[in-house]
Amino acid sequence: MKKVIIIGCPGAGKSVFARRLQAITALPLYHLDTIWHRPDKTHISREAFDCRLQEIFQKDRWILDGNYQRTLEARLCQCDTVFLLDYPAELCLAGAAARVGTQRTDLPWVETELDAAFRQQILDFSQKQRPEIYDLLEKYQEGKTVCILKSREEADAYLRQLNAPPQCE
Repeated sequence: MKKVIIIGCPGAGKSVFARRLQAITALPLYHLDTIWHRPDKTHISREAFDCRLQEIFQKDRWILDGNYQRTLEARLCQCDTVFLLDYPAELCLAGAAARVGTQRTDLPWVETELDAAFRQQILDFSQKQRPEIYDLLEKYQEGKTVCILKSREEADAYLRQLNAPPQCE
């Protein structure tokens, strides 16, 4: 596990999972939201974003946190490990709502509300984006570790197991 992507619905907890994975693996962590967004809530150009991704791809080790469907295929081609947090919409809505008003390292501003468009994006994720994700995972799974986690409990258990000291026999 040297080049990792973490994908899933907004509000699933990708950034939290990424930070916990980084603490265990010491891999450099890049949040796609902090690359794409500026503090004034504008964003960089697609070309600049793609150039920044290419710079990261050239590194030997990394974790990329974020869905960004437009660049998913490129990230799948570059990674050796994929974590898909495939959680129910209700859980993701609750996760997104819980972070409102909280300063985060993965977003360059504090969200002040769970706006209607973002809420709808979460509700539509399973029909609009998840099928494409599964198609791309099937297409690019060879030679990769693909870990699909269906609940926060599964994610917690995975990270605990990864962090467990080796058993002596």
